[in-house]
Amino acid sequence: MEIRQDNPMASHVAELLTHHLSELQAVMGGHAFALDASGLAAPGVTFWTAWQDSKLLGFGALKELDGAHGEVKSMRAAPAARGTGVGRALLDHIIAEARTRGYARLSLETGTAALHVPAVALYRSAGFIQSEPFADYRPSPHNQFFHLDLAGARS
Repeated sequence: MEIRQDNPMASHVAELLTHHLSELQAVMGGHAFALDASGLAAPGVTFWTAWQDSKLLGFGALKELDGAHGEVKSMRAAPAARGTGVGRALLDHIIAEARTRGYARLSLETGTAALHVPAVALYRSAGFIQSEPFADYRPSPHNQFFHLDLAGARS
């Protein structure tokens, strides 16, 4: 598997990103905070794709909230790649990049629906713990918040 920095506006990302946004919107409605292609291409957001040969396996992004705090954004494995380790590889890559940048904290927001159970298990297995809302997020029955303390855990 190869993970590379990519352009979220690229045509090879469009189908999976559309699927991602549509699925979240259907489950979470107005509480879905996933970024569209323009949001993922904004300054302060770094976007990566995971590949096996010429097959797109998934994507993920890291948004800088400030010089010491980042946010995991838009983690998604392609439906055919679920359960293959692509999510773990992308999350490990994002955590490593956050450490390289010197962030003390990495946060994320995700949903509470059954669709999100595998993602929550992945985040917890990587050391994320449930936390209060951060940045401009507001709590609702549809979302939950996690953080990973990177201070003192740099590698």
